[in-house]
Amino acid sequence: MKRERRIKIIATLGPASATSEMCAKLFEAGVDVFRINMSHT
Repeated sequence: MKRERRIKIIATLGPASATSEMCAKLFEAGVDVFRINMSHT
């Protein structure tokens, strides 16, 4: 999905957002880029 804004929203994935349902909610809320927090692995 291509968004029309110039600013990107970045979300960090960690224990609170580990499920695919939460990732889908974040994407629907407007997140463009996901990064993984490796300190929780």
